[in-house]
Amino acid sequence: MSSVAVIDYGMGNLHSIAKALQHAAPDVDVLVTANENEILNADRVVFPGVGAMRDCMQALQQSGLDNIIKQVANTKPLLGICLGMQALLTDSAENGHTDGLNIFQGHVVHFPESLRDAQGEILKVPHMGWNQVQQKPHPLWENIPQNSRFYFVHSYYAQPDDMSVIAATTDYPDAFACALARNNLFAVQFHPEKSQAVGLQLLQNFLHWNGQV
Repeated sequence: MSSVAVIDYGMGNLHSIAKALQHAAPDVDVLVTANENEILNADRVVFPGVGAMRDCMQALQQSGLDNIIKQVANTKPLLGICLGMQALLTDSAENGHTDGLNIFQGHVVHFPESLRDAQGEILKVPHMGWNQVQQKPHPLWENIPQNSRFYFVHSYYAQPDDMSVIAATTDYPDAFACALARNNLFAVQFHPEKSQAVGLQLLQNFLHWNGQV
């Protein structure tokens, strides 16, 4: 039986993501763990997160899980979700400035103030609710229709230095990167565990992905 480790560093909706992973692939052993050996020995790793970037990085550094994530990023399929995606970048503007893991080079920035749609209506921040995702070719989009709607909750978004790592975009109102991918890495700003059928399909795709594009 293959296994997936959900990294438990004290932040994130771990019960929800673990339940969704188990539902997506009942044949996979799902471990919610902070144990470095269990994480390194798992076939795949999920790095979830909600909350503030500074709290996330402090928790990772205090537990030593920051270095474990960097090891995983070089060895096996890794899925970052929401704050877990943002923490993979070089730094974030949140809390003034917070250094990230620098696995993807780039920055996390706040949505501009006074966002308006094409009709002039004010767009709220945080960006919260369902929005369409424009995919670029990748195995994790298999059996997910183009422009499917996923569930978002965030005030900050990723701006990678290398545009080729963008695996999907979403408009709010301008296009921003909502998924990043490189080799065995895949990360999403939205919450697949809250995105019903298409979210479960993405998790299922990840749980059967060998890390190759």
